[in-house]
Amino acid sequence: MLDNYLIVDKSVLPDVFQKVVEVNRLLEEKEFLKVSEATKKVGISRSSYYKYKDYVFLPTSNMLQKKAVISFILHHKKGVLSNVLRLVLSSNCNIITINQNIPIHTKAVVTMSMDVSEMNISIEGFIRRVSEIDGVSRVNLVSVE
Repeated sequence: MLDNYLIVDKSVLPDVFQKVVEVNRLLEEKEFLKVSEATKKVGISRSSYYKYKDYVFLPTSNMLQKKAVISFILHHKKGVLSNVLRLVLSSNCNIITINQNIPIHTKAVVTMSMDVSEMNISIEGFIRRVSEIDGVSRVNLVSVE
């Protein structure tokens, strides 16, 4: 599951990574309501923040309790969401929340937050397999904790 990740001492990384983490902290604590204000305070551009925001995280104290948020764009046809849910079940994931928007132009956005701590496949493998399901237009890993 962690094939694409490294643990690196932040002292050898460019400062931008630590600043992205700081912007996320400011936004989470609602100290700043806008990304532009938070990025200005820490001294990075908004484009630098957006470039790295989904890829730089602090380790959590409960690293074994992983959660992931994944969004899907699904064709509005019978059985597509059911097939995605079957893959979630067979991958040993637990859905925490699921939100499906109404279809627009025959496609619907579905967002799931899942407990992936007991997942029997890598997240990358899961995304690849769900992308192969007929009727799935796009899959995006929004975040992992």
